[in-house]
This record gives sequence, structure tokens and C-alpha cells, in this order.
Amino acid sequence: MEIYFYSTPGCHLCEQAKAVLWPVLLQYQFRLAEVDIAMSDELIEKYGTRIPVVGAANRSDELNWLFTSEQLDIFFAKL
Repeated sequence: MEIYFYSTPGCHLCEQAKAVLWPVLLQYQFRLAEVDIAMSDELIEKYGTRIPVVGAANRSDELNWLFTSEQLDIFFAKL
């Protein structure tokens, strides 16, 4: 399963979020695809004020930062 992590270089909140995300991600053995929102005007418009954001291909809902490891676990368990 591929998990999308919407962020941009130099985002200190994104680094904090990765510290919470990695342990849970490894528990589920999912792959992380980091998506740089700066590469697309559409992504900047959608995520510019919400990054970091975690999503998955088969889910319409997403997790905005400040998410907890418990919230990630619930999100991943439904995939």
C-alpha cells in the first residue's frame, strides 16, 4: 500500500510529522510517497495551508497535521 505525504522542502512541521508517521508506517509495512506540493499550482491551492497531510489512493479522507500516532493507526487500519 502506498501512503501519500503532501509536504514541501524546508517545512519544519513536515519534519515533525514524519517523526510521528514513520513508526506507524513501518508497523504496517506501507510505502511512503512524498509529494512536493510546490510542483503543482493545484496542489498548492489544495494543501498550501494544511501541510503536512497524509492520504492514500483508495481513501477520500486525509489526515492533516497535528495528527497523532493513534490517529494514524486508525487511518491505516481501515486501508
